[in-house]
Amino acid sequence: MENQQDIKLETITLGGGCFWCVEAVFNQIRGVVHVESGYSNGQHPKPTYEAVCSGRTGHAEVVQVRFDPQQVSYEQLLQVFFTIHDPTSLNRQGADSGTQYRSGIYTHSESQLEIANSMIRALTEQGAYPRPIVTEVRPIANYHAAEDYHQRYFEQNPHQGYCAMVVAPKVSQFQQTFAGLLKV
Repeated sequence: MENQQDIKLETITLGGGCFWCVEAVFNQIRGVVHVESGYSNGQHPKPTYEAVCSGRTGHAEVVQVRFDPQQVSYEQLLQVFFTIHDPTSLNRQGADSGTQYRSGIYTHSESQLEIANSMIRALTEQGAYPRPIVTEVRPIANYHAAEDYHQRYFEQNPHQGYCAMVVAPKVSQFQQTFAGLLKV
């Protein structure tokens, strides 16, 4: 039996609109050991939720996912990502608009960068979306964890209006589409 310390975890950082939606989905995937909502790829040295929402920090709302690649691959996580948000909508997801809601893949290695760009090319060639994919693919920069009250927000507030009307349907769609990736 493999020792827990022998497992080499990887990290993926994704921006797909409001981090509550993305976090709620990725927390349910087998092989994912930790999901953290945060802010990435902006200029402000210590962004806060209020500052990021103003659109002046340049940060995107993201989730940083630690996962065991022996249980779920980087490619599978990207497939989920491209299914649970609209990668063709520039700086907007549903009613949420602003640069903080942009679609982004923030890479932690050259290999991740190449795989993400290759997947976008393949989706484009397949005509997977009626409009061009606008997901930015860039190396991770200036990442900061979001405030504690944002962590596991959907899990702790399932009946809050936004969670019930926006997050819950995305989680349900994910569960139906990717049943084979769910934690047991």
